Amino acid sequence: MASRSSGRRAVAACALVVALAACTPATPVATGTTDTTGSASAPTVAVSENDEVVGGLDVPWGLAFLPDGDAVVTLRNAAALVLVAPDGTRTDVTGPGADELADLVVPAGEGGLLGVAILGADGPAVDLALYATVADDNRVLRGTLDGSVLGDLDPILTGIAKAGNHDGGRLAVGPDDFLYVATGDAGDPPSAQDPDSLSGKILRITADGDPAPGNPDEGSPVWSLGHRNVQGIGWAPDGRMFASEFGQNTWDELNLIEPGGNYGWPEVEGLSDGAADGFSEPLAVWATTDASPSGLAVTDDAVYLAGLRGERLWRVPLTQVGVGTPQALLEGEHGRLRAVEPAPDGSLWVVTGNTDGRGDVRDGDDRILRVVVD
Repeated sequence: MASRSSGRRAVAACALVVALAACTPATPVATGTTDTTGSASAPTVAVSENDEVVGGLDVPWGLAFLPDGDAVVTLRNAAALVLVAPDGTRTDVTGPGADELADLVVPAGEGGLLGVAILGADGPAVDLALYATVADDNRVLRGTLDGSVLGDLDPILTGIAKAGNHDGGRLAVGPDDFLYVATGDAGDPPSAQDPDSLSGKILRITADGDPAPGNPDEGSPVWSLGHRNVQGIGWAPDGRMFASEFGQNTWDELNLIEPGGNYGWPEVEGLSDGAADGFSEPLAVWATTDASPSGLAVTDDAVYLAGLRGERLWRVPLTQVGVGTPQALLEGEHGRLRAVEPAPDGSLWVVTGNTDGRGDVRDGDDRILRVVVD
């Protein structure tokens, strides 16, 4: 579907950010929700450390840190999990759950074994949630990881539409201890506006897969709607929730997510015509060539977005009322970037995505990088 964002909207967006940056194709556009009082124009930062943790990963997609400091990483096409220690030691996950994934997951296009989140821990055993593409749908699975052994899997949420693209797939546990599930429109844009469809939504569920109490519509898992393809979600220390979203042809978005919010797709890509549309405006937008944001990480002072097509890590400083001027880091240094997560030591772990069929594969791809920003 062609975008309804017009040239008039792009000019208006440029006017809103004229005090922050020149409006050029390579410049991210901060919207009217941006703090322009001076705190938004934060000093630029620099990458002080940029080291490889591990390489040779086959289409890594999701990453979550375990209580012991190791990371569990999903491999999209292999339908497998690996554990990665801070020193780079890699351990393959085995057990009945690993065998189930190999049999159950049907990788195709952008689908496969995607997101992972830690639901809780009981001693050395950790409950995981996994987002997987299977024969008939996308679904959320739950299993217990004990060391490097994954137990039997239980489906806790099924019926999420699958497609060759726009499968969403990011999972994250919020500060309220509920599981948030990011879904795509699965190539059916109108479904993003259908409150009875799981497509094009951010869902909020319990660890058993039930709609979480306090959702906008009791009995529904839908937390927000009108999304094209969300692949990054995270929270600031003050509780603000952010999501990164792929645009179609014009604008990628960083959104502030509110319960019941409608983010406009497919009626709007990027900025809308204002409050009369009833759509929530993005905090910042980028040309799709400069971002195509997948994973997202939130720290005390910034939101970081991993850019696939843009091949850079975007840092968006947080202010008390919004966000400041985005800054590009790691531009062109490692190719496509799939995910970013805050590590226990205060660094960022950045996952490259060059082996996903759309990148230029380099020796040693794909890899996880440890990045420190000062």
